Amino acid sequence: MNILIANDDGVFAPGIQALAHALRPLGRVVIVAPESERSGFSSALTLDRPLRPVEIAPNMWAVNGTPADCVYLSMNGLFDFEFDLVVSGINSGANLGDDVLYSGTVGAAFEGRLMKQPALAVSLAGPNVRSYNNPEDYAVAAQWVHDFIANGLPALPARHIFNINIPDVAELQGTKVTYQGRRLQSKPITSHVDPRGRQVYWIGLAGEAVAEPKKGLTHIESDFFAVANGYVSVTPIQMDATNYEILNNLHSELSKS
Repeated sequence: MNILIANDDGVFAPGIQALAHALRPLGRVVIVAPESERSGFSSALTLDRPLRPVEIAPNMWAVNGTPADCVYLSMNGLFDFEFDLVVSGINSGANLGDDVLYSGTVGAAFEGRLMKQPALAVSLAGPNVRSYNNPEDYAVAAQWVHDFIANGLPALPARHIFNINIPDVAELQGTKVTYQGRRLQSKPITSHVDPRGRQVYWIGLAGEAVAEPKKGLTHIESDFFAVANGYVSVTPIQMDATNYEILNNLHSELSKS
């Protein structure tokens, strides 16, 4: 099996190195990742300048672009072979609920949505993970991903991926299939004046997670709930954002005008 690994934390991030090490027993592993951190780039592609992939070690490439660029190049001519699986991560920090709209980790996985196997976006969730600099800090999460793949990936419809969040806890409580939770409104921006007298702004922090369970899903919790209780969260998410529940009613309503 040929496995492509990408991320949004950069090619030298400890999470991607731990993931590559854990997955090598499963087949050929190739890292293609941004040359520096590209968090928050979602599925953005670079269209205003050329991309420059550089092989910095055997089966390890750095790209002057976004996470989605890395997967797009890898699947469209950078290599003379095809990949069977795309795994994006391990991200330093959670990608829960509304976070998936902005996540470069998820964006890279979505570029692999046409793989023969489902693509995976993997994140390590915990208050201290952004300070981790050693691949060993990601070893438990990486081993979980290895086992998840080795045991046979569950089938998904076309254009779907798995969004996986692994809590950074002493002992994992198990795995829960979850739905994508949601957050309250983001915190306000903060404004400052820089040393040159210019007004600058910081994007506000993410809003709090909504605690109430979703109606109609009596036995399935949100991704927030699973991670908060020590469980690995596995959420199937899709490219098609159409709301089919209101599609016909909206069509009929607008057709009258």
